[in-house]
Amino acid sequence: WGGRTLTLVANLDLIICVDTAIAHLGGALGKPVWLLNRHESEWRWLLERSDSPWYPTMRIFRQHAEHDWHDCIKNVSIALKALAVS
Repeated sequence: WGGRTLTLVANLDLIICVDTAIAHLGGALGKPVWLLNRHESEWRWLLERSDSPWYPTMRIFRQHAEHDWHDCIKNVSIALKALAVS
């Protein structure tokens, strides 16, 4: 899936994902990436941050409570609407 995924990601204007492989690929390509990150995050996404020191084009939306995606999806929706009108 590597070559096809790379081609697809390279042609996107914005990547919104929960899959960290796609997040890493998009970030490495310098694409805007919005990562929806679970409450019990891995160390590499750090804590209490909405950005990534490794990928300057990444924005991280986090769960506030385990298994509860409501606020995370709501915040993505608000940000997406703001992006659409800009």
